[in-house]
Amino acid sequence: MDEAYHPGLEGVLAAETEISYLDVEQESILIRGYDLIELANHVTYLDVAYLLWHGDLPSEGERATLEQELAATQMLPNGILTILKALGPEVHTMDALRTGISALSAFDVEGGGGSGVEAADRQLISLWAKMPALLGESYRIKHALAPMQAGQGASYVERLLWQVTGRPPSALEIDVFDKLLTLYSEHEMPNSTFSARVIASTLSDVYGVLAGAAASLKGPLHGGANEAVMRMLLEEVVNPNAMAPYLKAKLQAKARIMGFGHRVYMHRPDPRAMMMKRLLGELVEAKGASVSKAHDLVAMCQIGEDVMRQEKGLFANLDYYAAPVYYLLGVPTELFTPIFFAARMAGLSAHIREQYGNNRLYRPRVRYVGARGRTLPPRE
Repeated sequence: MDEAYHPGLEGVLAAETEISYLDVEQESILIRGYDLIELANHVTYLDVAYLLWHGDLPSEGERATLEQELAATQMLPNGILTILKALGPEVHTMDALRTGISALSAFDVEGGGGSGVEAADRQLISLWAKMPALLGESYRIKHALAPMQAGQGASYVERLLWQVTGRPPSALEIDVFDKLLTLYSEHEMPNSTFSARVIASTLSDVYGVLAGAAASLKGPLHGGANEAVMRMLLEEVVNPNAMAPYLKAKLQAKARIMGFGHRVYMHRPDPRAMMMKRLLGELVEAKGASVSKAHDLVAMCQIGEDVMRQEKGLFANLDYYAAPVYYLLGVPTELFTPIFFAARMAGLSAHIREQYGNNRLYRPRVRYVGARGRTLPPRE
């Protein structure tokens, strides 16, 4: 047995996969052999989801069939709405999402306990289809808002954006959101994907696997970073003149600054962040003065990027520029991480299918550093 200890499993190869790879040297993210940025620029999120699942891009007929399957199973059972209402107004939206995913297994008419690729495909389509309604209704129930009529939007992406903003999106907003979902769709082996594969290796069903992945993604060191970036920009920094002094004070205090650095990229640019920066510029140009602080957000982000590169040699990651994009799309901050999860459903689904198809139970060992030879005191 290899007794080398790697904290956080850093540098450890945990799986052999055909799904994706972070090619740091080439500054490229490979998705089934394609470059992710090229995919995001030329095909849709649904195309990439199909590619992740099946290994090839869909034909027009296959894409249309997938859209139809998602539309046909989008409705939430009334029992799920009852459960969401019982959670109360203080519930974290990721907790509501995780609870909803887990509870949906009880409403699976064909039984939620099945595992394996065939059962997983049916469960995954059903869960993925319900993400727009689950996110939207979780938020509206928490804030005592009226429910939204189901089926709004001509596509899955439009439906999701409509549900989380509560209004019909423009063509530009749909296009930007589609690209955002694509950039979040898959990223090799982050904590949530590893969690999903570990749980899937027990042959647990999809509902249990994805509930575990959602719990992982809730953490501020993983999916919660985009929310932290937006709070920093809107509540702590407020205007461009304050950005550089704010960051330098944080660095002096050795505080963690969200939106910079990455376990894999470290001191290299995240190619997704550069594309998201461009999309932010397009949104600001289109919306202009109609959105408060739009130009200030761009200025603050650029100043922050410059300071962190000069002071720490760190580059912005996807979350840094995704946060203001979400904001300009009209997405409530507390839904940033749930949307991250909804987008990542594409990649998680591919990993679950791959794990089921070539499974070995994850069961690592430990390096024991505790005491030995302790004895119980004599009994009287």
